[in-house]
Amino acid sequence: MVTALCVATKRGYRRFNIMAEPADLSPTIIESLYSEALMLADDARATFDMSGRLDVVGEDEDLARVALSCEALRTTTRMMHAIAWLLNQRAHFSGEISEFQLRHHGRLPPGQPASSPDQLAMLGEATQELIRRTERFHARIARLDKAWRDRFALYPSGIERLRDRIGNEMGAR
Repeated sequence: MVTALCVATKRGYRRFNIMAEPADLSPTIIESLYSEALMLADDARATFDMSGRLDVVGEDEDLARVALSCEALRTTTRMMHAIAWLLNQRAHFSGEISEFQLRHHGRLPPGQPASSPDQLAMLGEATQELIRRTERFHARIARLDKAWRDRFALYPSGIERLRDRIGNEMGAR
C-alpha cells in the first residue's frame, strides 16, 4: 500500500509517496540491538557484582540486601531472555535455524514482575536507572517479538476504526 503526502513549498505543493508497507527485522537491526544488550548486561553485571556495597546502613540493611538480590535476579533474567531472543534471531539470519524453528522455539519469555517501589527506593539512583533501562530494553524486544510473530501486520488505528464505524452507520441509513 502506498499513500501520498502533500507538502507546501515555495513553489506550491509537492507530493511525496510514502511506503506504508510494514517493516521487517534485518540483520543490522538485530546486531545493533545485540550490541546494546551486551553493554546493558555488562553494566548490570558490574552494578550487581558489588552486591556487598549498599547505600543504606542500619536496621534496613537486611531489607536492602534482599531488595538488591531480588532486583539483581530480575534484571539479569530480563537481560538473558532478551539476549537469548537476539541470539535466536542471529542464528536465523545466518541460516543456522529455519523460520519454522525460530517461530516454534524463539519466543521471548514474558517479562519479570514489576519491581516493588519500596524495594527500589532502598537502592541507589544509578541502580534504579539501570533497572529502568533494562525494563525499557526488554519492552522494546517484546514489541519486536510480537510484531514479528504478527508478521509486522499494520492494524488500523483507533481513529481509523472509528471512521469506519461512522461510515458504516451513515451508509446503513
